Amino acid sequence: MRAVQVTEFGGPEVLRNVELPDPVPGEGQVLVEVDHAGVNYADTHQAENTYLAPSRLPLVPGGEVIGRTSEGARVVALVNSGGYAERAVADRRTLIPVPDGVDDLSALSFIVQGSTAWLLLRKNAHLESGESVVVHAAAGGVGSIAVQLAKAWGAGSVIATASSEEKRALALELGADVAVDSRAEDMTATLREANGGKRVDIVLDMTGGRVTDQSIAALAPFGRLAFYGMASRQQPKPVQLGAVLSHSTTISGMWLPHALTLPGNVFGKAMAELFELSLGGKIRAVPGGEYGLSEARKAHEALRSRATMGKLILDPRR
Repeated sequence: MRAVQVTEFGGPEVLRNVELPDPVPGEGQVLVEVDHAGVNYADTHQAENTYLAPSRLPLVPGGEVIGRTSEGARVVALVNSGGYAERAVADRRTLIPVPDGVDDLSALSFIVQGSTAWLLLRKNAHLESGESVVVHAAAGGVGSIAVQLAKAWGAGSVIATASSEEKRALALELGADVAVDSRAEDMTATLREANGGKRVDIVLDMTGGRVTDQSIAALAPFGRLAFYGMASRQQPKPVQLGAVLSHSTTISGMWLPHALTLPGNVFGKAMAELFELSLGGKIRAVPGGEYGLSEARKAHEALRSRATMGKLILDPRR
């Protein structure tokens, strides 16, 4: 089968197009004939071995696919790796049947990025009606869905950050009340100004570095920052517990695989609600570009440049 393989860690240049034997499903696994594979920022970390879970060589990147099982069922699935290929094996527990009316782009947008946005707002931030929500990287895969979910769930004000006029315009189109430049020198002052001079209740952050530091400083008492990535590849300053106490601040992290360990099938509930909202016209996936499998390197280059918007997908047939 055609696949993309990494045999040495590094940037986009280490992604190579190869022919590999079909994967063989083990106990509890299912073989999926891949129609499209999703591209996530985590894949770039996986390729350079800077992800939360260590990578092992040789590696076929990719954590999500949509396709059909041998029985013909159309499913979207999480895979530990192996998504950038014509066929992939998935744990049966992560298979989600895709309803009629939900296209490949939407299903792939929801299984990692949409469920991440759902979990950040529901489990980490515990959004309450009327609260202000800051969504950093609001034109990206997670951010574009988080903006829509926050509005659908009654946020009082959604403040989007993005690096270009085009991205900020998209965030406003998706429902953000205010969109500000993510490159602002003083993010604390920028966020407070965008919120009518008041501190903000919730920040969803995948940037790291000074943006995280200044976002924490913008939080109101009992404000919550949910941290789910570090696109800048820069560590924030260490958090001082005394400062957390004196400002009644909550700082939490979220890594999607942990959602699969929660009782009550929380992941399945998230996907069911995302599908329902999509079919009802309340949220939509934003296309970020479709690449052939042979163009995986270009997809990673585009993602790492932070010039993309929405969801990037790969077509294994080309």
